[in-house]
Amino acid sequence: MKFMKIGSKPDSFKTDGNNVRYVENELASDISVNVEGSRFCLHKFPLLSKCACLQKLLSSMDKNNTDDIDISGIPGGPTAFETCAKFCYGMTVTLSAYNVVATRCAAEYLGMHETVEKGNLIYKIDVFLSSSLFRSWKDSIIVLQTTKPFLPLSEDLKLVSLCIDAIATKACVDVSHVEWSYTYNKKKLAEENNGADPIKARDVPHDWWVEDLCELEIDYYKRVIMNIKTKCIIGGEVIGEALKAYGYRRLSGFNKGVMEQGDLLKHKTVIETLVWLLPTEKNSVSCGFLLKLLKAVTMVNSGEVVKEQLVRRIGQQLEEASMAELLIKSHQGSKILYDVDLVQKIVMEFVRRDQDSEIEIIDDDDGFEVQEVRKLPGILSEASKLMVAKLIDSYLTEIAKDPNLAASKFIDLAEIVTSISRPAHDALYRAIDMFLKEHPGITKGEKKRMCKLMDCRKLSVEACMHAVQNDRLPLRVVVQVLFFEQVRAAASSGSSTPDLPRGMGRELRSYGTYGSSRSVPTVMEDEWEAVATEEEMRALKSEIAALKLQEESGRKSMDRAGVTAISKMRSLIMSKKIFGKKSQVQSKERGEKNNGGGGGGSDSSESLGSMNAVEETAKTATPSRNLTRRVSVS
Repeated sequence: MKFMKIGSKPDSFKTDGNNVRYVENELASDISVNVEGSRFCLHKFPLLSKCACLQKLLSSMDKNNTDDIDISGIPGGPTAFETCAKFCYGMTVTLSAYNVVATRCAAEYLGMHETVEKGNLIYKIDVFLSSSLFRSWKDSIIVLQTTKPFLPLSEDLKLVSLCIDAIATKACVDVSHVEWSYTYNKKKLAEENNGADPIKARDVPHDWWVEDLCELEIDYYKRVIMNIKTKCIIGGEVIGEALKAYGYRRLSGFNKGVMEQGDLLKHKTVIETLVWLLPTEKNSVSCGFLLKLLKAVTMVNSGEVVKEQLVRRIGQQLEEASMAELLIKSHQGSKILYDVDLVQKIVMEFVRRDQDSEIEIIDDDDGFEVQEVRKLPGILSEASKLMVAKLIDSYLTEIAKDPNLAASKFIDLAEIVTSISRPAHDALYRAIDMFLKEHPGITKGEKKRMCKLMDCRKLSVEACMHAVQNDRLPLRVVVQVLFFEQVRAAASSGSSTPDLPRGMGRELRSYGTYGSSRSVPTVMEDEWEAVATEEEMRALKSEIAALKLQEESGRKSMDRAGVTAISKMRSLIMSKKIFGKKSQVQSKERGEKNNGGGGGGSDSSESLGSMNAVEETAKTATPSRNLTRRVSVS
């Protein structure tokens, strides 16, 4: 730290109790100056020769025949006034980065300018600042910190702006010109570098100044970073590292993604300022840091503009995020655990990057300007898309554990990434299974939409074995899984596709049109979406167990067992379908008989036709007479 000594006479200020200060001198004091409860018994000549303010005050006091002056409003209080008074007496005064601002502001208050006397205190302080303190990195930061209590005077004197410019200029200096010091043991450093000079052996990092600026208050910090950015020398990555370091230092618990109790308004100011200072360069700030900022913004209830800015930035680099970082707590008062809507906005922003259009203005033949929209090719790599799809699958699995989460929120988020092709759907299946487990009361329509998200052909063998025994899935999905597993087994063994009942393969392969406007009887659709009963699942599990046991005996026998399992499941579905239709017809007949009337013959004929239609449907849908007979009896 640098300092300056002014004056040559010894310090002769003494204390006489009761906050009375005087100069030990042969001459009696002839002026009394009161400063915030402290009384200074001094002499007029040395003071009036350098202080224009005291000259004016004393001239007005002479009319009242009094020598008592009160200057309680002087910046820096008694300490700063005593420094100025010692300078007037020619006594030795030591100025440093810690007291130079207070002394400068007090000298300004007293009017110690060059117009009063050459070589006055203000001139000497200004020379000391420009030639010494502003050339020192540490001293410049200390001086800037000490200007805070003296606002707005320190601002008017340009002390703040001069400090900020000095700090920003030094931060932008080429690292080869930076004198870098280490807190390591120098002897140990020399051993690590084979006896070489540790200062020369270790390169100075480009962000060497980051930690020191964390000592500044947020308003000064903002101005320093803005000054650094305007010089266009420091890259965005270094600015981003500086903002990250400041957030970790100033916000308790920020590194862990939480906000500890404290001054909420102060935390809010810091967070919003950090967001405002984010560099515009892509990937200048990590996605993890942006998500922590978003969590903090949610906790301190910042405005929507701040949230939208962060959502846009996170969406541009979502592939870098982890599942834990996406778990943003909902605001107080919300029933659901995590803010799914916010994550949905982020994912939509990510997908939107691949769907941007470019507007080009062209001139037509008549000379009028016409806007033409040209679709740009996707800017997202397949690797980035796949990473985001896996990230959302993991996120869905986690939020599915929340019993208060609506199925629509789960489905809406999952549907955003359905356009991304994934090699496997095991993670998505786990998420769907977790949701069905925690939400047994969802509607058939919601379950239908949810299962439509999953492609059974992309499930692994382990996932297929779990799915066909999963009593939470609709029958359609169970049969589809079993069918496609047998198709895959046949393909791997080189045999032909398993021979299936007529029409059944077409229905199973129509997974892509699941939920479309196909001409399918209502009762059949309902039975497809129904969940298997305990007896039906027990029967199917026995077939799966047989599949496992026969796997060692050869692929062909396993294929036949698989077809048997599919056929039995088909029988279960058909029995439920026919029984359901017969029940509907019989209920209709009973109702019409109870009503009576002359239209009985016509109604009976219509019911009979309906029964024939049911039997005809059963015949055309089943593979053999044996299967038809078995279904009809049941």
